[in-house]
Order: sequence, then structure tokens, then C-alpha cells
Amino acid sequence: MAQNIYDRPDFFEGYSRLGRSIEGLDGAPEWPALRAMLPDIDGLSIVDLGCGFGWFCRWARLHGAREVLGLDLSERMLAGARAAGSDEAVTYRRADLDELSLPKARFDLAYSSLALHYVSDAARLFATIHQALAPGGTFVFSTEHPIYMAPTNPGWSVDAKGRKTWPVDRYLVEGPRTTDWFTKGVVKYHRTVGTTLNLLIQAGFTIGHVEEFRPTDEQIAARPELAEELERPMFLLVQARR
Repeated sequence: MAQNIYDRPDFFEGYSRLGRSIEGLDGAPEWPALRAMLPDIDGLSIVDLGCGFGWFCRWARLHGAREVLGLDLSERMLAGARAAGSDEAVTYRRADLDELSLPKARFDLAYSSLALHYVSDAARLFATIHQALAPGGTFVFSTEHPIYMAPTNPGWSVDAKGRKTWPVDRYLVEGPRTTDWFTKGVVKYHRTVGTTLNLLIQAGFTIGHVEEFRPTDEQIAARPELAEELERPMFLLVQARR
């Protein structure tokens, strides 16, 4: 079973204070780029892998999705999603992405936001998603960028002139990374960009679009702190088709 970090009280409390937890999709700077990769949502059957508080599930329904299944390992996150409102076409269910099974050809769109870096066996998950999509279906996801995840001690290095850089080591050494974020001992799984894309291809997907997220000039003007994101990519965004 995957590490259920979001149900730890200290982690959940810290995560709940983030802008993306309070403001939803509009609080996530990568959302406009991720949204641009989505197909027309109207009438689609969708599975959200790592749905968290259910922000995307509710957005999809608002934009015409026929039905949405939101999956998450965290009972605390699912409780928050359910408390945000009921909709008979939106179902929330507890699921471990490392052990996930889904019915064949059931969905038109699989979506995942910042959950795949917690998955130890991406090959298994990608194969599960591929068979769960109807022919022509789309898989759109974001994950922490491997450059962001790879370092032994991730963090900025500041030189004598105050310039920030992001030192990278062990990029080609794939596997678990343990860091402290809101709580000690958070386990994530580092894979290179090449490995991630090749695992999708091996699962039968065709790569449609790949983006290493950078904030726009307009976003930086509105939130100057985002300027440091130009120094290294924090998120990898991918669209793939069955």
C-alpha cells in the first residue's frame, strides 16, 4: 500500500493551508496550462486519480461531464470533497493507486493532479489507466518534475550575490526519495522524464503534448514570488491518448 501521508494530522493541517487547497484550481499556477490539454469535457465519463478535495471533479461536472469518479487514498481529503457538496453524478471512493483496478473501456478521460509521484509502480498504473479508457480516450496529468524531485536535499542554493540555483544530483538514479514537507518522512518516487514518457508508450499510449511548467509573464506580474519558478521546472504536464 502507498504511504497515506495526507491523513497524518500535521501534514493535512499544513496542506490545507496551501493556496490550491483554499482557492481550488484557481490557486494552482499550473492549472491554466493543464486545462489547455484537456479535451472538451461535455458528456464525458471521467476518473480523477488522486482527487483530493474534489476541486477538479466539481469543475468537470460544471463543464458538462456526464459522470465523475474521484479516487483518493486519504479519508480526510475525501471527507472534505464530500462536504463541499453532493452531486449524484460525482462519486468519491477510497483507492490506492499502487493497487488500483478499473473496469475496461469505462472512461473517456483519466485526469491526475500531483499524485503520480507518490506511486511506486508507474508501469502498472499506466497499464491500468490505458485499459480503463475507451478507444480515443485521453490521459492528462501533472506530477512533480524530475529535476525538482531528484536532489538528495532538494532546495535552493543562494550565491554571494543572492542568485538562486537549484542543484541537481542523482538525476539518473531512479527510485524513492524521502523528504520533509509539513511532516517528516514523506516518500515520493523519482523517475526521469524519459522513463515517464517511455512507460506511457509501453502501456500503449500516444504522447500528445508534454510541458515543463513555467509561469506566464502575467502570472509573475500578479504574483512576483513565482519568478523563481523560471530557474527550474517544478511540474511536468503530460497529455496522452489511447
